[in-house]
Amino acid sequence: MSECKMNHSEADIYLKIEQQRKFLPEDVLNGLKQFTAMESGQEQLNEVFHLLKKYDLSSKEEQQKRNQLFLQIFKETL
Repeated sequence: MSECKMNHSEADIYLKIEQQRKFLPEDVLNGLKQFTAMESGQEQLNEVFHLLKKYDLSSKEEQQKRNQLFLQIFKETL
């Protein structure tokens, strides 16, 4: 993902989840639900935001890469 200097809030994450919900696989959505129920560090919030950003416009291969990164984040934080 591209490097971004902006910090994203939990509200930003919720908005992106809603925007991308119909494009995300069920296991990622379930992980996001658990992730948002926890307090996460700013680094994790930023990373999840950028994985969600433009998910729907990504190629299938890119979506699969992002799905793996989501699952890795969930494994580390949940």
